[in-house]
Amino acid sequence: MLLYHSDVLVQPKRIGQKVPSNKQVFEFDLDQDHIVIQRRYEALGAVNDLLIAVWFLIGSFFFLTEALVVDGTWLFILGSGQLLIKPIIKLISLVHVKRVYKSTCNKQIE
Repeated sequence: MLLYHSDVLVQPKRIGQKVPSNKQVFEFDLDQDHIVIQRRYEALGAVNDLLIAVWFLIGSFFFLTEALVVDGTWLFILGSGQLLIKPIIKLISLVHVKRVYKSTCNKQIE
């Protein structure tokens, strides 16, 4: 996996891999913990997105019947509130990965 950031090439350790001569290289080892953590938070985010879609879809159908408009409104409020959860999940994920990364770096230094 190659990650480019402006004039810097970031890549995991691979022996014999060709690197463009005009790029600086920073090598790091993709820790299995990082991948597991990232996938868990991505799954949590996907479930959250699915539930948001369900609330808005059901709420939309509820607006077709006069008797269910109030319930549909509450589903829209629920879905809107749940939209706040998405960035919270992302921020928690970033903090979690940063802590694991620092922990891994400290273990490698010792």
